Parts: sequence; structure tokens; C-alpha cells
Amino acid sequence: MKTAKDPRHKNRREAVKSLFAETFVGQQNFSELARVVLSKKEEVDSYIREAAPAWPIDKLNKMDLAILRLSVYELLHTETPPKVIIDEAVELAKEYGSEASAPFVNGVLGTIYKQKFGETADIVD
Repeated sequence: MKTAKDPRHKNRREAVKSLFAETFVGQQNFSELARVVLSKKEEVDSYIREAAPAWPIDKLNKMDLAILRLSVYELLHTETPPKVIIDEAVELAKEYGSEASAPFVNGVLGTIYKQKFGETADIVD
């Protein structure tokens, strides 16, 4: 069970904070996870653009964008189970985003999951 003290959760929280800050200022002190995500930013952003065509990247809520970048990177490049990634992203959106963030993040990631794996991922109740 995930807790606030879980090292994976803490790493994701730090990465999201770094990715969020990077959208405003060119930061140099990133966590390793944030650095890897940023190295794949173009690829990750293309998935986000395709899954949310009504929302240009530059118009997205910056916190939602940070969460999506981290989560899409994890979906594409890690062995973490996709539903775990999506659940974690929704939790981060609830913690740091607006009221609309969790459903939006869930919808975008669910679309990407379906495109990549051919299944649906119903996470948020």
C-alpha cells in the first residue's frame, strides 16, 4: 500500500515539483528522475498532444503538465505496472492540482494507456 513515506512516492513528488518549477525557470538542480523525464520531453509531449488535442501544451495547467510528463514517461519507459502509474498520477493531481486536475490527468493517461496497450484503465471512482 502506498503511503506518503513510500520512497517511490517521495521520488515522484520531488520529480513533479522539479518539472513544475522547470516550466517557469530554467532550473539546473533536478532529481535524477526529473532529468530523465526532461531528456524525453519531446516524445512525452507528443503523446500528451495526441491524447488531449483540445489542450495545447502551452495552455495546460503547469502542475497537470508536470504530472502528465512524469506519468507518460513512466508508462513508456519503465516496468512499473501502468495502473500503478495512473493511480499515483491521480493521487498527485489531487494533492497538487486543481479540482479538475485528477479527472483530467486520469482521462489523458487512460487514453494513452488504451492507445499503447489496447485496454482501458478505470482508476478514479
